[in-house]
Amino acid sequence: MSQSAKPIDSEVPAGARDLLLQTASDIMREGDIVDISLSELSLRSGLNSALVKYYFGNKAGLLRALLDRDMAGIVHAVDALMAKDMAPEVRLRRHIGAVVDTYYKTPYLNRLLMRLVRESDDEEAHRIADSYLTPLSRAYDKLIKDGVRQGVFRSVDPQLFYFTTTGACDRFFSSRLVLKHCYDTEALTEELRDRYREHCIDSIMAGILAR
Repeated sequence: MSQSAKPIDSEVPAGARDLLLQTASDIMREGDIVDISLSELSLRSGLNSALVKYYFGNKAGLLRALLDRDMAGIVHAVDALMAKDMAPEVRLRRHIGAVVDTYYKTPYLNRLLMRLVRESDDEEAHRIADSYLTPLSRAYDKLIKDGVRQGVFRSVDPQLFYFTTTGACDRFFSSRLVLKHCYDTEALTEELRDRYREHCIDSIMAGILAR
């Protein structure tokens, strides 16, 4: 089958769509980038690059599908956390830790989100916002207000707190060049992730706890 030929269903390997998405994710994580080469994607995945058109229409469609995969998982996890019966402080600590883990796993995510919002037409940009950003904003609003009402948190702007938390957790894992040139390392190790998770939780909680 040529690179430009459209595969038929019987020729498509099982799990090919998921493998393309995961390979694209791996390439961007390892390269600290928010773009991919279709030739590298084909080489790394072992799949014909024609499958990108078959499943996603084009490379832009693949990137949108990757964003949907990653962001849908985040929104689901936040919804599940908010549904649990737990103290606001415990919930926030768990959430901050989960945000750090998310950006360790997908350090490209926030940059990819901003790129797709910027490059999409209004309809697609609104879809992304309505599907992922608005639900997260609402969750932060409830999380902060619950804590304030119970006297656990200071009264802070939930919108600004969202940007503070997301920025702190994202920035570290999207700054590999700073790590490389200033600290002589660019490896995002589990040990580094664990240290940064503890640091973020302690620092952010110190700024919002009422006591």
